[in-house]
Amino acid sequence: MTSETRTSETREAFGRVGIWSGALHGSRTDDTGKQAIGEAVAELEELGYGTLWIGGSPSIGDAAAVVAATHRITVATGILSIWDHPAEEVAAGIAAIDASARGRFVLGLGVSHGPMVPQYSKPYSAMVTYLDALDAAGPPVGPGSRVLAALGPKMLKLATDRALGAHPYLVTAEHTAEARAALGPDAMLAPELSVVLDTDADRARTTARNMLTMYLQLPNYTANLLRLGFAESDFDAGGSARLLDALFALGDAERVKARTQEYLDAGADHVALQILTADEGGGGLPLAEWRELAGAFGDEL
Repeated sequence: MTSETRTSETREAFGRVGIWSGALHGSRTDDTGKQAIGEAVAELEELGYGTLWIGGSPSIGDAAAVVAATHRITVATGILSIWDHPAEEVAAGIAAIDASARGRFVLGLGVSHGPMVPQYSKPYSAMVTYLDALDAAGPPVGPGSRVLAALGPKMLKLATDRALGAHPYLVTAEHTAEARAALGPDAMLAPELSVVLDTDADRARTTARNMLTMYLQLPNYTANLLRLGFAESDFDAGGSARLLDALFALGDAERVKARTQEYLDAGADHVALQILTADEGGGGLPLAEWRELAGAFGDEL
């Protein structure tokens, strides 16, 4: 099989548009919540989305439950922290997923953030060591089964050399273009894009700021935004209008569709949409919004 054929098959497996949700953690809820998650992911599969990204530092157990509740859709962690889950345990957990479904699971890995991880040190070297351990595990979790949360040049290069590609979070379309140039033409590029389905601009920005405020305390994200040309003043009060409009898709479903196309045009193979709502801040299962977006994208999913 040629490299071009493998690349085409990978992109087809991910699809053009997926759903990113931190609410798909079965380990963090009761039996009723687990049932709701199972029903939701089964419906997302039927709606035609290409990939389900389990957001917010999931475990392999969380991912395995979503894989078991679906039949065709690609399931990925977005993102599993290398500090919280030893590589050998991750490899064993993946090996325990039913063999008939294991091929549609993708391990998304990240180094998290210094303020959130007491043992945080030399993140690039830590990721290299972790990937070495996955390669050496029995059975191994090789480059064809993983993506990296990569923002800067070094981690993007590693995503090209040691994984399918990159899954950047909280990035602009301009960053997507830069990431594509850094990755080269063959690596997978699947950025996350946060969405507020609200045509009231002020209210939509308030919802976005409620989510963004936490991330503006994390230097990996602010450093990346400064590299992209934003100023420290853009981080004040939860984010300037300029910053919000660059990082989020705010408006109706057609506006979300247009913003998604900007990322695809910039070089993304796949865009993972995270729905934020005023009452849940992205923490619930926004079924109505998922359905609305699926209707807007139609066959383009």
